[in-house]
Amino acid sequence: MARSASSKQWLRRHVNDPYVQRARREGWRSRAAFKLIEIDDRDRLLGPGAVVVDLGAAPGGWTQVAVKRAGPRGRVVAIDLLPMAPVPGATFLQGDFATDEGLAAVEGALAGARADLVLSDMAPNLSGIAVSDQARAMDLAELARDFALAHLKPGGAFLVKVFQGAGHEEFLKSLRAAFDKVVTRKPGASRGESAEAYLLARGPRSDP
Repeated sequence: MARSASSKQWLRRHVNDPYVQRARREGWRSRAAFKLIEIDDRDRLLGPGAVVVDLGAAPGGWTQVAVKRAGPRGRVVAIDLLPMAPVPGATFLQGDFATDEGLAAVEGALAGARADLVLSDMAPNLSGIAVSDQARAMDLAELARDFALAHLKPGGAFLVKVFQGAGHEEFLKSLRAAFDKVVTRKPGASRGESAEAYLLARGPRSDP
């Protein structure tokens, strides 16, 4: 099947993307790894021995970073709807985090441990209908927030991908009400034309 002009343009940009090229050279599964690396270098989220939950993990770039920085004493639990090749040092669960079964699987893998860091790079499969896609993206962010509040240690952190649009301000307010500190991060590996940004919330409050 012939590619459209827009798909050819995307493919050309992707192939020439310096972060894509660097990821290949350095053995990262996706350019997204550099987003987490940049944020962690700035905000010091991943320490040796950290317990990390990676929501929406495939293809595994963030999981790789978490395993490397948490070290052999760390624990990384990753989940995604899509299959993902194993990342040594991480527990991967293929399932839908938005279901009771998916949530139970993550909780089972944690085995009662609380997380130092909850990561969510989840995004819905895009339908092309902007209003619907934004609503579904915010639903995923809210699910991740609720999980983080239930499973983070005191002083833990939550990093979540969001998109500017309907529901963003309300979600941001909910984080500010539930955490001691909330900041926005737009790492260099996040394409400038993209509406995505990352919200970093630290210090979950006991009575949000």
